[in-house]
Amino acid sequence: MADWAPVVVAVVLFALLSPGLLFELPGNGRAIEFGTFKTNGKAIAVHAFIFFVISSIIILALHLHIYAGFSGTILDSFIHNSSSQALSLVPKLKERNKRREKESGEMADWGPVVIAVVLFVLLTPGLLFQLPGNGRVVEFANFQTSGISILVHTIIYFGLITIFLIAIGVHIYTG
Repeated sequence: MADWAPVVVAVVLFALLSPGLLFELPGNGRAIEFGTFKTNGKAIAVHAFIFFVISSIIILALHLHIYAGFSGTILDSFIHNSSSQALSLVPKLKERNKRREKESGEMADWGPVVIAVVLFVLLTPGLLFQLPGNGRVVEFANFQTSGISILVHTIIYFGLITIFLIAIGVHIYTG
């Protein structure tokens, strides 16, 4: 089963911590500015650090998990067996995953956090590009943002992080 918690946490934090939407730390003219829809390199670095800390705490320290969907073994059981047998596999799979975590020495999976932070920096509206731009369809490195561009970048962020974490299953273990 796929763990959607890193995706949900990362997408919500991406939208809320986009520099210029709620706040910008440091601001262009002051230490902190609210709702300016502008950004700068320092603010992106600070917001990326805040993003890293919050996502690490929620995903790694609090062990937040959201399971949805079926793994290949359950899907195969639906195809080859009755649905009642397939549903009985769910507790067995969770038990197997817990056993694997204990056997592996409780190694932390930093893959979701690293992928989320890298995508946060690359997809922050205004750093590399802004889609849609203020005067054109796409503007490059203008350090500006808008509500609609944050929404569009959040949708792109959701698609990419889902591909990396759910479809590909990127894992980085430390131990």
